[in-house]
Amino acid sequence: MNYQLRPLTLGEILDRTAELYRTRFALFGGISAIFATVMLAIQLLYVRSLVMMGYPNFMANLKWSSGLPAVVEVLATLLVGALSVVAINRAVSWVYLDQAASVREAARSVLPRLGRYLWLMTRISLVAWLPMALVYAAYFALLLMMMPHDLLTNPAAAQTAAQQDPSKFMEFGAVVLILVPLGFLAFVYGMFMWVRYSLAVPACVVEELPAGKAINRSVELCKGSWWRIFVLWLLVAVVRGVLGTLFAFPIIVLAFKHPGHQLPMQWLLLQQVGIFLSNALIGPIYSIGLTLFYFDQRIRKEGFDIEWMMQAAGMTPAQELPAPQST
Repeated sequence: MNYQLRPLTLGEILDRTAELYRTRFALFGGISAIFATVMLAIQLLYVRSLVMMGYPNFMANLKWSSGLPAVVEVLATLLVGALSVVAINRAVSWVYLDQAASVREAARSVLPRLGRYLWLMTRISLVAWLPMALVYAAYFALLLMMMPHDLLTNPAAAQTAAQQDPSKFMEFGAVVLILVPLGFLAFVYGMFMWVRYSLAVPACVVEELPAGKAINRSVELCKGSWWRIFVLWLLVAVVRGVLGTLFAFPIIVLAFKHPGHQLPMQWLLLQQVGIFLSNALIGPIYSIGLTLFYFDQRIRKEGFDIEWMMQAAGMTPAQELPAPQST
């Protein structure tokens, strides 16, 4: 990479993120494509489970149980996505410090500490998003208890329920009005904790820290700069949203033309391909940016640039990052 190690502004980090992705597209795109392919396979298995349950005409006793494969699919893809972040963090650290990097070795580097990485991401997700999950669970539990069971698959059921039992419908509406601000507060809390723990994965990868110490390390490094990391997340979310909308545009048009109808299976498959392309193309950007933020915070708080230059000059014992292994 051959960049001078020094504190960077937010704009410089964003510029370096874009330049690094552009100049090493084969490396980072290749890593992302490997894990995006695994996520695509999981998503296709989910679509297959819907077919086995009779999609689009679910059996009456399977309408609500169809949500279970969706939960499993989301959790599995999140974990695979987390491993993609780990591999890209490793590759960025190698490139940033002028060490050899390859798609194969970056992907292989995940395996020796697979359990540690999964446990780290699970802990972060639970702490950040458990309140949000509880609000969602409360909403669906109330929906199941107070509203017709075919509400999710039959939009006309809401109007029928309001006509048959208006008092019960109003009670449900009042509870939803309470859950909405709770959901908003849970989302704000989740985003704050997500940003606060955002450097835990780079710390775990580069410094080989266990999950608990990596989380504490992230909290310390993020002090004073959490807003800069949030801006990075926000920009990537906007780009992902725009690209996702472009890929999903035909499906959105079809949904508007046929409101209240289940999408044909071929359109669901096309949707999964669009998600795959979005994950493969946009996924590396956030991971690259986070790794650059990690090194920038170490430079600002710990003088990592001076430490690394002293090691390069042979003034201190070299403590290189775990390098790619030769086969």
